[in-house]
Amino acid sequence: MNLYAKLLARQAQGKPIRVGLIGAGKFGSMFLSQVRNTAGMHLMGVADLSADRAEAALRATGWDVAAATTRSFDEALSGGRTCVTEDSDALIRAPGMDVVIDATGSPAAGVRHALRAAAEGRHMVMVNVEADVLAGGYLAERFAQAGLVYSMAYGDQPALVCEMIDWARACGFKVVAAGKGTKYLPIFASSTPDTVWDHYGLTPEEAAQGGMNPQMFNSFLDGTKSALEMAAISNAAGLKAPKDGLLFPPAGVHDLAQILKPQADGGVLEEAGMVEVVSSLERDGRQVVGDLRWGVYVTFEAADNTGAGAAYVQRCFREYGVSTDPSGRYAALWRPSHLIGLELGISVANAALRGEPTGRTNGFVSDVVAVAKRPLAVGEMLDGEGGYTVWGRIMRAEDSVARAGLPIGLAHGVKLTRPVAEGQPLSWDDVEAPDSEAVRVRREMEEALRAKSA
Repeated sequence: MNLYAKLLARQAQGKPIRVGLIGAGKFGSMFLSQVRNTAGMHLMGVADLSADRAEAALRATGWDVAAATTRSFDEALSGGRTCVTEDSDALIRAPGMDVVIDATGSPAAGVRHALRAAAEGRHMVMVNVEADVLAGGYLAERFAQAGLVYSMAYGDQPALVCEMIDWARACGFKVVAAGKGTKYLPIFASSTPDTVWDHYGLTPEEAAQGGMNPQMFNSFLDGTKSALEMAAISNAAGLKAPKDGLLFPPAGVHDLAQILKPQADGGVLEEAGMVEVVSSLERDGRQVVGDLRWGVYVTFEAADNTGAGAAYVQRCFREYGVSTDPSGRYAALWRPSHLIGLELGISVANAALRGEPTGRTNGFVSDVVAVAKRPLAVGEMLDGEGGYTVWGRIMRAEDSVARAGLPIGLAHGVKLTRPVAEGQPLSWDDVEAPDSEAVRVRREMEEALRAKSA
């Protein structure tokens, strides 16, 4: 409750949090719009593959680029300006940098940036959920060993869900399910960048005018991004993934507690303690009443779910208007929307001022494996998340490792060595895996899980 007071104190001391942003896309731009208005925080640098694009993002979010930016980190440190660069390593190494944000969306880049930030003594806010699911357990351990913070990005749904889980557990409740809402139908799994705008009700021209990337938006539509976000939550909070992938049950907020409870009690969950995504569309395409398309939720129950203690808690649920299932045993709370990069400063402030993450990976519990969207032939190149060849399905980590599942985060720019049937999960044996830093880190994490399970 006193985070803003701490920021004001840093401002009064003339010691603002020095933060560097890597990736000036949509998420990064939303942060840019807020950081210049946040007390006690100095955007010391922005790194992007294109300096012109970084400057355009600053300009679009209200910055006076000529007056506020420089191409020198020395000037940024001494003069309170923001260095614009195409060299992400230089940003991480910049003297005085406190917190580094990776908002690139590239798994390999995210892993590389995190390892360098840990080596340089910088806290890391990992917007890049693709990198976090690929190797978050390994990265979090490296930061912990260095006495640094490795954090999810507040404003993005995984961090907000983890906050709700933490709230429920800290209150003494048992978490039954947690997740988010989205627009989903089963046919979306085969969507490609050529068909994505039809499902969004846009023309390609309208999407282009809005600067919307078809492959990125397709990853939201085909279920891959949902799988990644639920895997991130699972790895942070220890909740289990559905064994056969996300169900995407249609559900409005009034039905969350009824639907997101165990099958034994009339819900859809295999057991209590799972992640799941609810759809804003009925299976026939009709809009769900009271949908949660932009929001997040948690369902919970009394930890002592029998006897007088449970009866007392359930009575309190009724007395205070908590949304429950008909039995009164299962309850739900939700947040109807999230502000993405507009809220990211909360993670930066928590890392620098409190030494705490806003959610972080604590283990390798769930994974997201590439699945063929269509029959794939020998010699084809995979094009990764949101593309034409594969989509991502959540799996329990032990199942993924047992079948040598190919992570969706490494299913880009790799060649197939044998044919793969439509709907079949891919394995490491199906591709020519490159010898890269991200691959080495991921394989080391898999070996650690095998050793732990042996």
